[in-house]
Amino acid sequence: MGIKTFKPNTASLRFTELSDFADITKSRPEKSLLVPLKKKAGRNFMGRITIRHQGGGHKQHIRIIDFKREKRVPAKVAAIEYDPGRTARIALLHYKDGEKRYILAPNGLAVGTLLAAGPDVEPIVGNALPLSAIPLGLPIHCLEMVPGRGAQMVRTAGMVATIMAREGEYAHVRLPSGEIRKIHVNCYATIGQVGNLEHENVSLGKAGRKRWLGVRPTVRGVAMNPIDHPMGGGEGRTSGGGHPVTPWGQITKGKKTRSRKKPSKNLIVQRRK
Repeated sequence: MGIKTFKPNTASLRFTELSDFADITKSRPEKSLLVPLKKKAGRNFMGRITIRHQGGGHKQHIRIIDFKREKRVPAKVAAIEYDPGRTARIALLHYKDGEKRYILAPNGLAVGTLLAAGPDVEPIVGNALPLSAIPLGLPIHCLEMVPGRGAQMVRTAGMVATIMAREGEYAHVRLPSGEIRKIHVNCYATIGQVGNLEHENVSLGKAGRKRWLGVRPTVRGVAMNPIDHPMGGGEGRTSGGGHPVTPWGQITKGKKTRSRKKPSKNLIVQRRK
């Protein structure tokens, strides 16, 4: 796992830095765990664009990831694979009963490692345990918010959380954002840090590679006409004349948008800084 640079034979290659995929051990995915991804280009069922700047891109298949880890049978890591739909790598597990499943590959996970999930398993990298059974200070990822719902947090490449303390039915977990949050001790988490740490150093180098990922161009609001954006118009080049806003008038750059009525606010011990 590392970053690959190129000779600047072209203008785009001068700034291109991509993953060398040295940690990938299998080039073809498991067919039984694939689902075709239908492209919608940011449009809803009525054909209206609800998410801007999406469209095109290479054909992809969704890898079915086991985020619940409810299976209590030991499994062997058969391969580390690439997933086009996420920044992290995925690991193919072969269970002793013959079933195959994908999980997010933590940093340092090697092919041939035996993994398990449950309250009584050893807290080693790749094993899934409830927060009540994980020693304080260990790095964790794939964290549940509700017991049995499946991992919802700490799933991006290089992310890691830490259990700070336990108090009654809740554990105090420091999230990657710096927020300390109460999470029920029956929620499961996986030991270790999410792999592919070098992803943050990837530089696509050219606009075309962004289009291959299904991302369309973004036009600045100040470059539009007044009818198209609140910051558009004006004689000559202007910066809008007011506070930066979204196309729908929502103030950006610092305005808090979290609802004050969210019940989960009582579970936040320390907000992110």
